[in-house]
Amino acid sequence: MSTFENFNLHPQILTAIKELGFEQPTPIQVETIPLLLSSNQDIIATAQTGTGKTAAFGLPAIQLTKVENKSTQTIILCPTRELCVQITRDLISYSKFMKGVNVLAVYGGAKIDTQIRALKKGAQIVVGTPGRTRDLINRKKLFVENIERVILDEADEMLTMGFKEELDAILENTPADKQTLLFSATMSKKVLDITKRNMRNPVEIAVARMNLGAENVEHVNYMVQAKDKYEVLKRVADMNTNIYGIVFCRTRRETKEIANKLMHDGYNADAIHGDLSQGQRDEVMGKFRKRSLQILVATDVAARGLDVNDLTHIVNYNLPDDPEVYVHRSGRTGRAGKSGISIAIIHSRDMRKIKEIERISKISFKREMVPSGQDICEKRLYTLIDKIKKVKVNEDQIGPFLSEIYSKLESLDRENLIKHFVSAEFNRYLSYYKNARDINMSGKKDKRDSREPRERKTRSERQQSKFATIYINVGNRNKLTPNRLMGLINESLNSSDAVIGSIDIMKKFSFFEIEDNRKDDVIKALNNETFEDVELSVEISKEMPNKASSKKDEFFKDKKWKKGGRDQKFRGNKNRKGSSSRGKRKNRD
Repeated sequence: MSTFENFNLHPQILTAIKELGFEQPTPIQVETIPLLLSSNQDIIATAQTGTGKTAAFGLPAIQLTKVENKSTQTIILCPTRELCVQITRDLISYSKFMKGVNVLAVYGGAKIDTQIRALKKGAQIVVGTPGRTRDLINRKKLFVENIERVILDEADEMLTMGFKEELDAILENTPADKQTLLFSATMSKKVLDITKRNMRNPVEIAVARMNLGAENVEHVNYMVQAKDKYEVLKRVADMNTNIYGIVFCRTRRETKEIANKLMHDGYNADAIHGDLSQGQRDEVMGKFRKRSLQILVATDVAARGLDVNDLTHIVNYNLPDDPEVYVHRSGRTGRAGKSGISIAIIHSRDMRKIKEIERISKISFKREMVPSGQDICEKRLYTLIDKIKKVKVNEDQIGPFLSEIYSKLESLDRENLIKHFVSAEFNRYLSYYKNARDINMSGKKDKRDSREPRERKTRSERQQSKFATIYINVGNRNKLTPNRLMGLINESLNSSDAVIGSIDIMKKFSFFEIEDNRKDDVIKALNNETFEDVELSVEISKEMPNKASSKKDEFFKDKKWKKGGRDQKFRGNKNRKGSSSRGKRKNRD
């Protein structure tokens, strides 16, 4: 059996990781650490969150650091601020007893001047997000011309988030003979392109998905109408009094809405998303780690790097499009031999995704019925009774008050006392769930449920629709295309049933037509969202400016903007064609 002592690590490192509770190395550590310590070969490792990959590349990076040299020797790139901070904390813990090893985190959202001062003092290992790292290189504050190794952690996620340009720029400035390590959960075409351009005869390592928790994680789905999803979430929370979990949503807007609803309804919850400052994120995560919060609502991107132990539940408010993302989510519970539950709240249209996840991930979902109101009241009542029976009574503390308590309650017999007690604790639940309806779906695709939303309107109905013209402050300079705009609209509405008419995409802004009864929804949904790092500004325009040059000139005059750039025009069937095309937005949460 392999041990950390077999790797010939420094005694100071062994002391630190033993103090952290490291006992037996994980498969990725067994494969990677000896290779990194003994050679300069490039490595491609397929590994996911929870496999121990931070120690796999971090321990060798610390051991190989030349402490007498204060210049940067190792750069670790990762997709988010949270993961950047987490990796830095881990490396500082591993090097606790190694004098002279300095690890620095550099990321956006924090003052760059502070990071520049820290770089001047010397940091042999720099952990950074691609944007801030590139910025510091361009400012000539971070020097990478002589570094010895580059580690790309969560490479697939960095590319998904649109960091290809930053990664290429950073790698171009590094020495050709450096060692490059790439860790990725999936090997997409974009990831493979990076390996071909930047790696030399890499060794490939693949490890089993440790974080699937096949034996310890129960995978459950509840099938309901979309409008009942929040009700399911509440019932899950009410049914599990000691819930400690993460609720995953698709967009930051939905994340904020769900968290606000939970807090308004009295649940111990909060959200983490891209609109929070680093200080706010740290505050929320501090509360969650201390269990001051029971429910954290997050997007996948915002949750990257969150390493929280003992989670009881993962709730998929929306299933991800990529089955591998579900693996990432569910793998956050059921760790260290403990059990966990991964819940998917689905509609009948999601069954294809469920089957795909089951096929790829080799797991099996159990279809369960959403708890009824009676089930929840019964569970909470009996849980409280058990808690009261087990509570330790300190007669010395309550003794002085007992006579007065007996006096106040002497008019109540045993039966009435219990009734009063139950009512005091459960009136809220009993009242709310008194006439709770059954929100379960049958799972059978009836005619109403099996049709796609866009098919609910006939062609004649679409032609008769009244349209509103909307202005949006992004154009082809922001890589906006008709398909991406339609995807943006569909995603913001969480639906593809909105009928879209003409689209005009110009250099710096665009116009589109949408059926009149959806204009307020789309304006509310899109305003303050971001697209390609631009905060969107959306408003009603009187008419499509491209229909007549005089009207276009009038619009520009009203807005005091200059015309510019070639128009990119899109016309549906007779300018009145609904579309369900979905573009992909890059979300830099």
